[in-house]
Amino acid sequence: MRIAIDAHSVGARLGGNETYAISLIEALAEIDQTNRYTLYVTKREAIERFANRWPNFTVKQTLPHTPLVRIPLTLSRELRRHPVDVLHVQYTAPPLAPCPVVTTIHDLAFEHLPETFNRRSWMQLRLTVRRTAKKAAQIITVSEYSRQDISNTYKIPSERITVTAEAASEKFFPVTDGTELKTIRETYGIEREYIFSLCSIQPRKNLIRLIEAYSLLRSSSADVKLPQLVLAGKRGWLDNETIRAAERESVSGDIVFTGYVAGEHLNALYSGATCFVYPSYFEGFGLPILEAMQCGAPVIAGNRTSIPEVAGEAAMLFDPFDTDSLVAALQRLLSDPEYRATLRARGLQRASAFSWKTTARLTLQVYERAARASA
Repeated sequence: MRIAIDAHSVGARLGGNETYAISLIEALAEIDQTNRYTLYVTKREAIERFANRWPNFTVKQTLPHTPLVRIPLTLSRELRRHPVDVLHVQYTAPPLAPCPVVTTIHDLAFEHLPETFNRRSWMQLRLTVRRTAKKAAQIITVSEYSRQDISNTYKIPSERITVTAEAASEKFFPVTDGTELKTIRETYGIEREYIFSLCSIQPRKNLIRLIEAYSLLRSSSADVKLPQLVLAGKRGWLDNETIRAAERESVSGDIVFTGYVAGEHLNALYSGATCFVYPSYFEGFGLPILEAMQCGAPVIAGNRTSIPEVAGEAAMLFDPFDTDSLVAALQRLLSDPEYRATLRARGLQRASAFSWKTTARLTLQVYERAARASA
């Protein structure tokens, strides 16, 4: 079987989409030495990462990076010149793809929360993802929550949608070396113990509520020096309100924005945190939760959409629309080292239940179903 994967997200610092593409490709290479793969990339970093690593994988650069040109023109032309049996994309496929399409749709936040996207992105996603979902031979998503949401929103039979859960990479593990933990704090200007959060800086990640909760906690504990609040991640769309909220509430560098964090630094940042907070109120999966757990960080997370499904009993969940609920969760974890230890142990066990090899095997089965359907 000839399988093409659109991996344009690799090297583009696209957060979860990039992590998904890298992890899936590397897991497929590990379990499958029979089928032939072509990886369509746009960034030099992706070429350097994948080229000449596996004999059954070919890397091709398809430019430009902008999807408005690359997907309908460059990618379509490449597929006609070099036919494949299955094309795997994330969200959007060429409108006239000459082969069966498998699309991974992580979530439908753009359908339900248009106010959290800029208008151009929202309109583009609504048009292209709906069309791709209707025409795709098979759809992959990453949680049962998203499977039901895609089925209900697009009126697509749920049997056409396969859930392949994500997993924390094996590179995540608890860092205990004091020198390494000190170095990572110095690198990012962290001066003491810290509460950590990692996500793109955009409205649905709910960072303004986390900043407000942190400020309220600081006000109610004026005689206690709280850990710093460290917010890591690339600035996204509509991020100005989050930045302004931090400027309004920050005192003496209590709130630290690190910007985009290189993958090799995340291990120590997760491991050194007093706790990890994921306040998002809409997620298709929420992979940083498992990454933090696998590094031994106690986790606080919102209780909406897919997050309870991912976290299980291993995180302290709160209502992401209730600031007082988040304040109470932070108070509990910061004041109770035994509870933090309990969550740490539960988190390590929970993270171990997920595997990219399992995801790759399920994905390969989807490719086979898509190819058979067109035979």
